[in-house]
Amino acid sequence: MSTAISDATSRTRGRPRAFDMDAALAKALRVFSERGYHAASISELTEAMELTSGSVYKAFKDKRGVFLAAFDHYRAIRRDLLDTRLAKVGSGRDKVRELLVSYAISSHGVSGRQGCLVVGSANELAIFDKEAAQRVAAAFDANETHLRDLIRLGQEDGSISTAIDSAVTARALLCLTAGMRVVGKTGRSETDMATVAEQAMKLLT
Repeated sequence: MSTAISDATSRTRGRPRAFDMDAALAKALRVFSERGYHAASISELTEAMELTSGSVYKAFKDKRGVFLAAFDHYRAIRRDLLDTRLAKVGSGRDKVRELLVSYAISSHGVSGRQGCLVVGSANELAIFDKEAAQRVAAAFDANETHLRDLIRLGQEDGSISTAIDSAVTARALLCLTAGMRVVGKTGRSETDMATVAEQAMKLLT
């Protein structure tokens, strides 16, 4: 659900103008994804978010605050979209396939060139920003746990061999999906990335 925040620096007839927090964060997300944290300026962010600098500083304090809020927003949106996609298939194996296909789709074209905010943050911020590092680590841990749970679901329903080490295979798929988002920034085709996803399924046999 969108959250309306008062823009106290822009008033109409004495009343503060509200802005949609989710919409603003989605716009900031595009800037961070395309420019990276360090290259993105606060002026670029305020322009993209269609807010005054005063409103941005009041709501987020600084550029880092905008980034952390955008990071959390990105994670929530990505997980909701993935959950909706996975709910359409039944077996654990099919759910793993759908997850890999979703990464393939995100790793080509415009979204591919923008890259993944989680992966990008791991490279750019996690080294010197403790809070950002914790968010990145939590995101990767959650993704790995999700993959492991899907593999175990497949082992329970018979669609994935019980000989597979679910924890090791989940970690391998985590590394592979993160790598897909990095390689996708180089302009790979949909076919290229779909082939990678299909090849990754062989880890389950």
